[in-house]
Amino acid sequence: MKRLLLALLLLLSVPALSPLFSAAAAPVAGSFADPALETRARHLQRQLRCLQCQGESIDESGADFAADARKELRRQIAAGRSDAQILDFFHDRYGDFILMQPPVEPATWLLWLVPFLVLGGAGSVGWLVLARAKKAAESAGSEDIANY
Repeated sequence: MKRLLLALLLLLSVPALSPLFSAAAAPVAGSFADPALETRARHLQRQLRCLQCQGESIDESGADFAADARKELRRQIAAGRSDAQILDFFHDRYGDFILMQPPVEPATWLLWLVPFLVLGGAGSVGWLVLARAKKAAESAGSEDIANY
């Protein structure tokens, strides 16, 4: 009975895994036949942030915005635009935040400083918690010695 149940589960899992295998075998829709152009497109896609996901590039995101941005990027490559022209197009349209590495200038200092500010704030809170715990342990230890 256990073997029959295991065989049934294995048969049911095959259709769920088939998209994984077919995606690896078939080219992605909209990909270039020329490997150099495909490499260029993927490189540019990794430089642009998905505005819906915000933590992922449009290359790795599955959001609708990312799919539309990938199509636009590939359309511009096919039209013969340079990498700089394509990045300028997206920058002009969506601002500094679309770039995975925004330029360091007064308008983007906050984007560059926030991770360090958060890390410094978390470290300060951790240091305060440890200092208070140490002080409480020392005072409790001195009370134990006095009561002994």
